[in-house]
Amino acid sequence: MFIRFDTILAGLLQGVGVTLGVTFGALIIAIILGFALSLARLFLRSRVVALLIDSYVEFFRNIPALAHLFVIYFGLGSVGIQLGSVTAAILGLGLIGGASLCDVFRAGFEALHKGQREAALAVGMRPSQSVRLILAPQALRIALPAVTNYATQLLKDSSIASAIAAPEIMFFARSLVTSTFETTLIYVTAAMMYLLMSLPIAFAARSIEQKYGARR
Repeated sequence: MFIRFDTILAGLLQGVGVTLGVTFGALIIAIILGFALSLARLFLRSRVVALLIDSYVEFFRNIPALAHLFVIYFGLGSVGIQLGSVTAAILGLGLIGGASLCDVFRAGFEALHKGQREAALAVGMRPSQSVRLILAPQALRIALPAVTNYATQLLKDSSIASAIAAPEIMFFARSLVTSTFETTLIYVTAAMMYLLMSLPIAFAARSIEQKYGARR
């Protein structure tokens, strides 16, 4: 069955808003959660806290993302906690991202010289002030290139949200393929749309890396 390209494009464009919404929603959760976990892991100095955080990180990093989405969407629904497909996708990808970015932010903090915190405490700052005013801004700058690279990866990973019926680009691509059987044209068009959305993030990542490298 022949289908015009503009019809395919119009159909896929219906999912762009959800794709971007899932990506940026999950990214916000991942950044906040990853940063909080890295702070707790490094500065609370509790074996119990360290064990819990390490267990969380390993759990979410070593199980396929699709399995997490199925548990959140279908599993929680079976016990009476109903989440929309988009909400479940944002939550699931955000929790997975928090595990990934925890190590990114942790590496940023560990790259700083320990003497900076000691100097801050020596001039009368509280531990929380030394982290908030001295250490955190530097660690965030170090981690920023890795975070922007992760954002690019997250945009591509958002395509798995179609498996739980989130109406993003791949959801509409599969629907069009089912009704028209124009497999190659539809999936190539979808791939090009992901590429076009990824390029600005990739460009920003390279710019940040170059800027940070020059300062280093």
